[in-house]
Amino acid sequence: MHAGGALREHCAVQLGVHLPLMPFGEEPLSLERLTRTVDAARECGFAAVSANDHFVFQTPWLDGPTALASVVERSGQMTLATTVSLVALRGPVPLAKALAAIDILSEGRLVAGLGPGSSKRDYDAVGLSFDDRWKLFDDAIAGLRAALGELAPLPRQPGGVPLWIGSWGSDVGLARVARTGDGWLASAYNTTPERFAAARSLLARKLAERERDADAFPNALATMWTWVCDRADGERVVADVLAPLLGRDPDELRAQVCVGPPEHCAELLWRYAEAGCERVYLWPLGDERRQLELIASDVAPAIAR
Repeated sequence: MHAGGALREHCAVQLGVHLPLMPFGEEPLSLERLTRTVDAARECGFAAVSANDHFVFQTPWLDGPTALASVVERSGQMTLATTVSLVALRGPVPLAKALAAIDILSEGRLVAGLGPGSSKRDYDAVGLSFDDRWKLFDDAIAGLRAALGELAPLPRQPGGVPLWIGSWGSDVGLARVARTGDGWLASAYNTTPERFAAARSLLARKLAERERDADAFPNALATMWTWVCDRADGERVVADVLAPLLGRDPDELRAQVCVGPPEHCAELLWRYAEAGCERVYLWPLGDERRQLELIASDVAPAIAR
């Protein structure tokens, strides 16, 4: 077992973990698997746990907000986060009720990452047009803020639940983050440390235009697929598991994810820290406790301040 405070206090970038919402390998989805992951994250000193959102995916997908609520009691003092919630598809009022409940039950530890989603299948599932997703999203953000401030019981946090806006780094997307967000959430397998740094600089300019303090505006990187292993197994996982799942070129994907030897994972995380990334949410591809322990023992020391 690892000293919990060490990872939180000494890493150059905070580390969070995504809950296992997909059945990688043969282990089924279950409450036991969720709690085992959260227990390991808490014991190893991770800063946060999060849940992503899909209705329909290439594999079965456990509902994110429900999964997050189920581990509140085991989460200690870790931040709870949605990365991201599909507010336009869930509806501002139903999502506001769920977020407020999680914030109350966690005594004010929730951060709500929001996005329109990138899957047409999710829109088809609820009968909405994927082509209209950006307008639907903008309207839903405004509706969510209003509902969070009006529907009782209100969230525990005095200023309400922070709403972070997801963007892969486009000019339009970062303008939306600066205009409507309390933080920025980027996507690990859709960027690189260099692109993240450039987007962060662009976001700082967008915030300055609105007289908002860029230095006080938080950020994080979601969906960092993770499998600490030897080089050969890493090559296999990228080529045979991740690339087909995501529909990506394995050669490009290999450099974007923490899959491979500890030194590869540490170097990638260090480069993100140097790029100004404040937190990275790791998503182990199964065997969650063992993977989090390997991160804490073999990766985190190499990215100490």
